[in-house]
Amino acid sequence: MVPFGSPSDNPSDPSGNPVGHLEQALHAARALVLADLVAGRVAEADVVSLVEESVTERRWWVQQWPEGAGFVAGLVAQDVQDALLERYGRWPLCPVCATGDPHALDVEPELGPDPHWVCHKAGVKVASVGNLGSATGGAGAT
Repeated sequence: MVPFGSPSDNPSDPSGNPVGHLEQALHAARALVLADLVAGRVAEADVVSLVEESVTERRWWVQQWPEGAGFVAGLVAQDVQDALLERYGRWPLCPVCATGDPHALDVEPELGPDPHWVCHKAGVKVASVGNLGSATGGAGAT
């Protein structure tokens, strides 16, 4: 058995260099938000660019506060949600409320681990960030 923390537990970048904890958190955040965008069928090139912009900005943030690495996925999700609102409209739309005006889900906690999408109108947790497809029946639903 290979002990935890051995080189085989540490992913490598394409050049073979070990990827640090902070970069792993950023890569994971990118993957989770992209999964939600794919589930919502909005992962167009310009939208994916919004994810990349957020990851770049959050890289500086997490370098300044390494203890916040576990919060990066929720922050990237919020960044992308805000950028989409400015350019295109609300995302992701709530799959829970069938009546009334369409409204977006929110990320909770705003700054904390285990970010998830919630509907404040219905008062329910809809899905973890990265698992929106399971709630909406979108791509990646299980």
